[in-house]
Amino acid sequence: MISVLSGGVGAARLLAALRRYDEKLELEAIVNVGDDLTLHGLTICPDLDTITYTLAGLHNVDAGWGLAGESWRVMDELAALGGAAWFRLGDRDLATHLYRSQRLAEGATKTDVARELAAHFALGVRVLPATNDVVATMLDTEVGPLSFQEYFVAHHHDVRVTRVRVEAHDARATPEVLASLARARRIIVAPSNPVLSIDPILAVSPLREVLRERRDEVIAVSPLVGGRALKGPADRLLRDLGHRPDSLGVAQLYRDVVGTLVIDEVDAALADDVRELGLRCVVTTTVMADPHDAQRLCEALLA
Repeated sequence: MISVLSGGVGAARLLAALRRYDEKLELEAIVNVGDDLTLHGLTICPDLDTITYTLAGLHNVDAGWGLAGESWRVMDELAALGGAAWFRLGDRDLATHLYRSQRLAEGATKTDVARELAAHFALGVRVLPATNDVVATMLDTEVGPLSFQEYFVAHHHDVRVTRVRVEAHDARATPEVLASLARARRIIVAPSNPVLSIDPILAVSPLREVLRERRDEVIAVSPLVGGRALKGPADRLLRDLGHRPDSLGVAQLYRDVVGTLVIDEVDAALADDVRELGLRCVVTTTVMADPHDAQRLCEALLA
């Protein structure tokens, strides 16, 4: 069994590639909940939903979020009324949030709802929120403190960040997550944003300590290629926070919990520097746009 620490889009693509590579492979995704929000009285879990929709083959590629074949009548009407329509939710997508919020009000947990949605969409991958407790990723920026979604959506992740704070308080990993990590023969850190997607998972007790103990079995995929993020603000954010905005910077952030880092062929010149940090380094393609390249990445991760 393989456990995959997962953010949103990059993790969803990797999970889909791994499933295509080996349909019999037992996969469990441990998913960030630090960017969850409550809006319109609904509990919205963007990373959980992105992974669910992508694995179901229903992700809205054009919009970058939500379900394919969306209509936007509710949001358009809400905007016309002067309501908060900055976080766009399609009409079909709203059903997911309505269902989740109903189930939570009935006493279910996020883990329960994720399991129910995975069964509904016949995913073939177990989707596990890192915790059922509240975790909030907050950013101090040039325009003041912002929640993750205010930074990412309302400001289009286009403001300078001075600090990222993960407010995990007493959040603890679920028994399902701890069991997944204990059973896994390999733990993969998906090519997700190290600061905004993976750190909020590691902030949940005792997940950082668990990965430290399993470090030799942990393999991460760098989300940066040639010093640039394929999607999202990872490169700019690392630079803003004083880290190297490249795969070596990723290695420096992960060195205490990751034993092997996979970097793209474009960054092959960084391999020796990564190894000097005490990590093994695998050089292959990390861009999954081409099915052959995605297969090569999966082979490297599972070798």
